[in-house]
Amino acid sequence: MTENNEDIFDSTTLLVFLLKWKKPLVVLFIISALVSITISLIIEEKYKSVVVMFPAATNSLSKALIAESNGGKYDVMSFGEEEQAEQMLQVLNSDHIRNRICKKYDLLNHYGIDPNDPYKNTQLSEEYSSSIGFRRTKFQSVEITVMDISPDTAALIANDISNLLDTVMNRMQKQRAVKALKIVEMEYNELRDFMNKMNDSLTVLRKLGVNDYESQVEMYTQESAKAIANGNNLGVEAIDKKMEVLSEHGSAYMQLSQTIEFQTERLANLRLKYKEASVDATAEIPYKFVVNSAFRAEKKSYPVRWLIVVVATFSSFIFGILMIIVVENYRQLKAQGKL
Repeated sequence: MTENNEDIFDSTTLLVFLLKWKKPLVVLFIISALVSITISLIIEEKYKSVVVMFPAATNSLSKALIAESNGGKYDVMSFGEEEQAEQMLQVLNSDHIRNRICKKYDLLNHYGIDPNDPYKNTQLSEEYSSSIGFRRTKFQSVEITVMDISPDTAALIANDISNLLDTVMNRMQKQRAVKALKIVEMEYNELRDFMNKMNDSLTVLRKLGVNDYESQVEMYTQESAKAIANGNNLGVEAIDKKMEVLSEHGSAYMQLSQTIEFQTERLANLRLKYKEASVDATAEIPYKFVVNSAFRAEKKSYPVRWLIVVVATFSSFIFGILMIIVVENYRQLKAQGKL
């Protein structure tokens, strides 16, 4: 078996093989080089623009600036981590941003897609995905990369996508924040109206002479004892009338006072929540820190013509060698009657 293999592959010794087939190989090499050069010159040049940005640590301005329970956990100036970077990538890949960019720059015509093609949207989506990309770096930043035949268009698209991120994030946050604001506002107004009614009722009792039930009872008891000791019957009668008023309205006063005290704290908490919800529903903030904005590229990034020529030429050359080896061995096997 070994001898047969040696007989079959004797002609594939590198030096002998190259000398035997030098003319076809040289022709193949020249043709491959010319074809690859021609192809590399036909390929459209593309320019690359990149935006690098970090996500913000928190999407809630109220939690960072207003909330008393923050405890330093939220800082409007802090960079986000992996979770925020992943959220940013999801938004960048959203249909809203893609549709806005496609419409603004008329990418259907820009990419040369037939508007009457039944699969135009699929082609546009594929072209968009191949020309515009987003990725998270090892430093937890996010890169927006745009490749385009126009260096100006590439830079404009990259910067517009960066700006649209804030637009989309603010829109999504406001949809939720506005609803939250309405709920908190309704609760706050209801409690405030209730508190006003409680205070009005308490004012009525004060006009009747009930100002501080416990201290008044203690004071009237002491004064009654003194009046009795001094034989002041008129004074005793006057104090008894006041005690009757306290006896009649005292329990209502105590209940109102306790309710107001409890609800005042609740109203203060609701007022704070109302402020927070109002800020979140009305404020527009950036959700990113831009490290590098896109600028007009001065030289192309694609294609790398020398690399295309080298790879294509040597690939074709090697493929040609392999095909000659196959043909050579086929002839030998056929000559030996093994086929």
